[in-house]
Amino acid sequence: MEDIINIRIPVFEGPFDLLLHLIRESKLDIYDIPIAVITSQYLEYIEMMKELNLEIAGEFLVMAATLIQIKSRMLLPPDEEAPPEEQEDPRTELVQRLLEYQKYKEAAGNLKIREDEWLRIFQREPLASDEEEEQGELCLFDLGIFDLLDAFKKMLDKAPPEVVSITRETLTVKDRMSVIMEIIEGREVARFEELFGEDATRLQMIVTFVALLELIRLGLLRVYQEKQFSNIFVINPAKQPEAESTASDPV
Repeated sequence: MEDIINIRIPVFEGPFDLLLHLIRESKLDIYDIPIAVITSQYLEYIEMMKELNLEIAGEFLVMAATLIQIKSRMLLPPDEEAPPEEQEDPRTELVQRLLEYQKYKEAAGNLKIREDEWLRIFQREPLASDEEEEQGELCLFDLGIFDLLDAFKKMLDKAPPEVVSITRETLTVKDRMSVIMEIIEGREVARFEELFGEDATRLQMIVTFVALLELIRLGLLRVYQEKQFSNIFVINPAKQPEAESTASDPV
């Protein structure tokens, strides 16, 4: 897989986004984070991002070191001589920073919702034919890179073991990009799982996923979700109504 390129996604979330994603996905209490669990999950995502040749910013590695340090401090026995009020929880600073980041992210999300609402005000009234078409459409929203990675990770865990040697010439990112575009050609939407095919090996899945990320980066495809942690759909922008171009850009 020497020909796999490094992928840099324009709207690539940071380490706090990854931590919040893991907390929501595992339904953890942000005020009482099981640091050993969250550190293990975080490092697992970092390794997967490295395997996919995603460009990892230094702040991700700094956060990984911070989590490991907190985990180490929590393994140490408490100082019996120090009074209880002076025995600070090693997670306190991280929790405070997460809560502050979450507050600003929610505020930014609310502003984006208002912006979308104002954009709709100046659109034309839908025709009867438009309303009939919308009845059969799914209510979808954009998703972040970690939602996409999470869906891919679940598929990767189910991948069968490698049983044959696959040469680099038969498994290139460019070829997989062409295959994906052939699958989506003439269609408005396809399920995320359709792009990988049945009985795909781990290596085939990795190359296909990198190819999908490159197509998203080029604006040839878009990805949406019905609701958080639910099915993911790949959208063909060329088949979408022109009015949808005012919607917010996804990953």
